[in-house]
Amino acid sequence: MKTYIGIDLGGTNVRVAKVSETGEILASIKSASYGNEGVEKVLSNLKSLVREIPNWKNCIAIGIGVPGPVNTKTGAMNLETNLPGFQGYPLAGELKKEFGMPVFIDNDANVAALAEAMVGAGKDFSSIYYVTISTGIGGAFVWHKQVISGSHGFGGEIANIIVDRNREKINYLNVGAIENEDSGTAIVRKGKALFPQEDIQHAGQVFQLAKQANPDALKLKAEIVRDLGQLFATISCVVDPEAFVLGGGVMKSADLFFSEVIESFKTQSHTFVGDTPFLMAECDEPGVIGAAMLPMSQGL
Repeated sequence: MKTYIGIDLGGTNVRVAKVSETGEILASIKSASYGNEGVEKVLSNLKSLVREIPNWKNCIAIGIGVPGPVNTKTGAMNLETNLPGFQGYPLAGELKKEFGMPVFIDNDANVAALAEAMVGAGKDFSSIYYVTISTGIGGAFVWHKQVISGSHGFGGEIANIIVDRNREKINYLNVGAIENEDSGTAIVRKGKALFPQEDIQHAGQVFQLAKQANPDALKLKAEIVRDLGQLFATISCVVDPEAFVLGGGVMKSADLFFSEVIESFKTQSHTFVGDTPFLMAECDEPGVIGAAMLPMSQGL
């Protein structure tokens, strides 16, 4: 049985695991990533963690998932999202030199999508589009078990897609960008403004208020449903996946709103793509499993 090293590297934490070709985690270790302490500290810690994995030398290759867009050809991060100093740094090359095995790197949402495509909810489809609705909104397109990252590492990124130009300017993203309007962060922001007495801490509370027929919550929910339906209709126009796979914290409240999103999608999309299935993500640890699947997706 082939085994791989998967690394889920974030600005706060890092997880390293030995993963089988069927997606089973055989051994793992988690640590602070020391993301704000510079490249040398992050790398020193990462190398030590890999060596703590039993029989790591028997693994075929290493895969890494990192925040932000990645140049998969050079093995470097295009942006140093949560990891100062790593923009342009040849992370894959450094680990290849250190451990003497092939190393692949991609965006964390992309590797989560790969996990779902290879061993999760999308394993029976030749193409899936993975969407995570959480703190932000991320996406990835997987075609025949390979992530389509694009020439600049931005392939599949959907956070900046505009759903309504008549909204409020929030940050560096476009006015009316889907992430600023319908991510968990955005829903909480809007909920706090509408319901200061409710101490809104997560999106599910807004959907619960809508379930209770609160008129302001119902209005906000209708806006979210329309926006997300438009997002999925837009994605279908571009890549027409065989299935959508949904992950992220907001989807924990899917029973309170997502059936309406599907109906909104059908209303706003072309007739011929309206039957695209929507599936809930299945992998418990998609970041580290998907990272380990990167080498496998390249034929190793």
